[in-house]
Amino acid sequence: MELLRIDHTDFTLTVESTRFDAMWQKGVGNLGKEKLTSTYRWGDSVTRVVLTRESGEEVEITPDVKSEPAVFFEQTDYSVWVDFHSNNVTEASFDSQRRDVNERFSWKKDKQLLAGFLNYGNEIGRADMPIRYIVDGVQKRFVFSYDVISAKLDYHNDWEIIVKDIEEEYRMLSLDYLRRTYHGIQEGAGETFDLIWWNIFHSLQEQFVKACHNIIDRPRHRLRSIEDYKRADQIRHFNPMLEQQIAEHRSEEMRLYRVEEQQNTYNTPENRFLKHALGTIQKRYSTLADRILRQNREMAETERIRISETAQHLTRLTKNPFFRTVGNYEGMKQESLVLQRDVNYSKIYRTFSILKKSFSLNDGLYRMETKDIATLYEIWCFIQVEKVVKELTHADVEQESRQELNGLFTYSLGKGEHSKIIFKKDDVTLAELIYNPRHNEKTDDVKGIGNLESKTVPQKPDIVLQLTKDDLQEGMKLTYLFDAKYRLEKDGANDVPPDDAINQMHRYRDAIYFNAKHDNEQLKKEVIGGYILFPGKMDELSRFRHSIDEVNIGAFPMRPDQKQHQLLTDFIADLIRKRAVDVVEQVIPQKGLRYEPGDAIYFIISGTKKENPDDWDKIKDGEDCRFCCGFKGPREDVDLQKVKYLAPIVGHTFYGYYKVKAVRTKTLEDEQYPVRVEFELQGYKKLETPVKYGLADAPRGKAFSHHEFLDYCKTHPDSIA
Repeated sequence: MELLRIDHTDFTLTVESTRFDAMWQKGVGNLGKEKLTSTYRWGDSVTRVVLTRESGEEVEITPDVKSEPAVFFEQTDYSVWVDFHSNNVTEASFDSQRRDVNERFSWKKDKQLLAGFLNYGNEIGRADMPIRYIVDGVQKRFVFSYDVISAKLDYHNDWEIIVKDIEEEYRMLSLDYLRRTYHGIQEGAGETFDLIWWNIFHSLQEQFVKACHNIIDRPRHRLRSIEDYKRADQIRHFNPMLEQQIAEHRSEEMRLYRVEEQQNTYNTPENRFLKHALGTIQKRYSTLADRILRQNREMAETERIRISETAQHLTRLTKNPFFRTVGNYEGMKQESLVLQRDVNYSKIYRTFSILKKSFSLNDGLYRMETKDIATLYEIWCFIQVEKVVKELTHADVEQESRQELNGLFTYSLGKGEHSKIIFKKDDVTLAELIYNPRHNEKTDDVKGIGNLESKTVPQKPDIVLQLTKDDLQEGMKLTYLFDAKYRLEKDGANDVPPDDAINQMHRYRDAIYFNAKHDNEQLKKEVIGGYILFPGKMDELSRFRHSIDEVNIGAFPMRPDQKQHQLLTDFIADLIRKRAVDVVEQVIPQKGLRYEPGDAIYFIISGTKKENPDDWDKIKDGEDCRFCCGFKGPREDVDLQKVKYLAPIVGHTFYGYYKVKAVRTKTLEDEQYPVRVEFELQGYKKLETPVKYGLADAPRGKAFSHHEFLDYCKTHPDSIA
């Protein structure tokens, strides 16, 4: 459907989208219609701009009004058509900084039509639609600006809170470069980062370069007295004292007389400042330009040319012969009215002063690009969990988390051990928090977490919380996984996390193991539970809170609203308050501890030929073999490390039992359930009488003590077998 139309004297620009209605309804359901607004701005020669409202009514809008209905949403495709009125347009293009965005538009000269599509992904903020074209030999550029908003978070309020919270913890971590949207920044305090400097100078460079040219062409100068010694016939101007000296020595034709002459000089404090400012800016610009042009492949060719030409232009200016007569800048001994009031010198002074300042991410005059909202939301959730744990434990924080230079001059948060935050009280570790570790067998301890690993595909939960408990075992760590998902269920569903995100938490919990590398112990289950953090509502969470109580998998709402944090805060408070023995009674066994009554060392479980194609005959015949469990896996309440003997069920009967040599995980070619538990078996002992076992819990098995196993064998003989 048509959403927006711009009537320009040279063209008509139309924006359409087939998914707009779905995004609008989702936004209305999550936030309310009053939050879905945008401010529009456009250049000259526009006769009118028309929006199509929900009812289909066309309404003309005015620029710089903040309450107009939004048209552009994240993760939405938009078709853009620019139909030129004249047949004299020889060239037209989309003129953004990003090459991939420009390449989505094509120019059809025979139809005088520029067409393409836009999708901003998870990048929300201000955006420009720049159209460059040549008509009747004259190059023109039109820019239409608007807000790209979220259907999940309140862009006008929540985004600012998220960025503010991140900036308080990690200065400039929010910033990025070559994004499709941008935000306003204003002056602040602190260091001027390369990324900020680059973007600020980009907006000031045209007037700065022009001012430099104007000064070099018509520089300020001043008269200064030059002392010299000349013969009488070389002196042009005489003062009374000089006339008297010449009269006294008229007979000495070769005598030299001291004279002072006035000469123009360009070596003024203002010109020395110009030389210093231009040289400083040129060096920093050339250094950054070289880094950008060498490393960034996403940049449009027109932008690369512009950067290269600017660097060359600044270099030529610094080598202008004018500066040979100007000395080095040594500071200002007093205020200069020239720097403050002269049209050109004041521009140089103002630009240099602005570039030395720091800026904060608040709505302001200058443009700055930030990371996409999904990445910001993930970092923000990590910070919120940190704040909750710190508030609940009243602990001292050892902040090992640090920022790492990523690519050009943007920063990312360190991952794994690089991001560890330790909460201590009286030198006792109460908790540890880690951001974005990566778990697999080959991962080093820096990117992962100590002794945690996954034997199959890499596992990368966003946030890992480890609580230290001493009541059951000294220094025991209970591990909880959190995944920040800036996603909601598909169109038409409630404000809840998507099913695949919940399923992923099951995989995280089941695939990450503890490996005590310093000893000969086998793998042990590590993770207690997994939880999704998502931008949802608390009143929709009953089933997810219930699932946490049952299987320790669920979700918590997280929005920049303190009310939406309460569910998570209460949950973590409960985890901190509980004793380890109370926690582990209801969960997967923790690092070899036994949680069920009795000495559970015998395990009865059924198997199939499908999981054991190569060893099935050996299993039936009692030969040493490997036994792979079905897709459901063993029961979560069984500590597999305590299982010493295994009785494989064939059909509905088991005929003997093996000694368990080792327990490990195995990966099968199964997209839905690739990870299985495998037992390495040896020393088969055949029972005198086969034993019948029901099929109800056979696929997941049942554990017995030695006494319970013998008693079961006596009371359940399979007479038919």
